[in-house]
Amino acid sequence: MSRAVTVSGGPSGLRQVISVGRHQLIADEPKASGGHDEGPDPYELLLSALGSCTNMTLRMYADRKGWPLKEIQVVLTHSKNYAKDCVDCEQPAAMLDRIERRITLIGELSAEQRQKLLVIANLCPVHKSLTSKIDVQTELVDPSL
Repeated sequence: MSRAVTVSGGPSGLRQVISVGRHQLIADEPKASGGHDEGPDPYELLLSALGSCTNMTLRMYADRKGWPLKEIQVVLTHSKNYAKDCVDCEQPAAMLDRIERRITLIGELSAEQRQKLLVIANLCPVHKSLTSKIDVQTELVDPSL
């Protein structure tokens, strides 16, 4: 079980303070979307989670195998696209979220090692969560409690 994440926003603006244990992060929207661009937007934070999990998973695997992986770079982008040949394209369900993940492996790795690391990248826990059914349960909490 992960630590609780607390996100707090003020009385105006889109800037959010994210607290995780002793760590604090800022989230915001770009100026073009009504924010002040003081931090990554929510989708960029999501991509950050996937990218860091991918790197950590690949690092642990390569280290365990004793492979000469010197550095891992992951570049991620997110977009929303209409499903191909959709009948009801105006319906929200017709939009597909697409994450593109480009992994660069730096080190003297064989072609077989590189292919195995590609397979392992798809097994990182955040990747598995994003590609599974996620159950988000939401409730209102009385502020006086």
